[in-house]
Order: sequence, then structure tokens, then C-alpha cells
Amino acid sequence: MRDEELERLFHLYHAPLVRYLTRRLGDRDWAEEVAQETFLRALRQERLTSERSWLFAVATNLVRDEARKDERRRRHLQLLAEEQRDEVVEPVVPDAERAKEQALARRAVDALAEKDRLALLMKEEGLNYTEIAEALGLSVGSIGTTLSRARRRLAETYEAMQADERRAAGGHDAR
Repeated sequence: MRDEELERLFHLYHAPLVRYLTRRLGDRDWAEEVAQETFLRALRQERLTSERSWLFAVATNLVRDEARKDERRRRHLQLLAEEQRDEVVEPVVPDAERAKEQALARRAVDALAEKDRLALLMKEEGLNYTEIAEALGLSVGSIGTTLSRARRRLAETYEAMQADERRAAGGHDAR
């Protein structure tokens, strides 16, 4: 691939790819590293046919194995944080409440099956059904069903987590 072509790809797709990866990984620096590696791999290609779906598929594949390891570490850290939070109850302020809601939403997204999570995140970044299907190796016809199921499961999971949070908060008040 020529430098001009890579530069064009970078200008078109770097920001959406980094946003997608940041949502996928929860870490902007890591997302930047994966995006950089994705563009390096694009440089090694003579020609890309479906540019956007190719970039998103490569980026997804680059993080798949590492994301599994990171998920185990994240769960461990989350458990430690929850244990610490249980020990110290601080007054809730609006910014803390928003951060708590964002963390809950992140946990709900992370709880989705990988295919559902990736499809939702790619759709959020503006990929169309064809591009999502190519990136995930699915049929175009199944993307609507996948997204619908993912949205429903996300809402159900988020609501269940909110209910758990309310019950846990109620349990602390009773002590």
C-alpha cells in the first residue's frame, strides 16, 4: 500500500476505530496501540477491498485474545474494588452518581456475549449491516436479529444490575 493511500485511510478511519476500540477495551491508550498496529498491517497489504470492515475486523482480531486475559484481570480488580466499596460508604455526589451509572453501563456491555457486544459497538461507530457482517464473519441477514437481541439483552442486564445495586444499597442501610 502506498503512503498516500495509508494516510487517506488513517484520516478517514482512525478516530472511529479508536472510539470503537476504546469502547471495546475500556482503555484509550490501549485502543491507540491496537489502532496503530491495525494501520501497520494495512500498510503491508497491497490492496484493501472493504476498507472499513477490514480495519474493524483486524482490530477486533488483534484484541480478541488479549481482551480475554484483560477481562480476567478486570474481573479480579472489580471484585477487589467492590470489596473495598463495601467497606467504605461515601456520600454520593452527582459526579460520583454519573460515574457509577457509567461503570454499571460498562459492566452491562461487558456482560453481553462477544458477538452481540461487538455488533453493538460497531453499529454505534456507524458501520452498516454489510460492514458489521464482514467484520464479524456473519451473514448480512443475521445482523438485524443480532443487534435486536443485543439491545434487548443489554437493557435486561442493565436493569438487573440496577436492581442488584438498589438491593445492595438497601442492605447496607439496614446494618
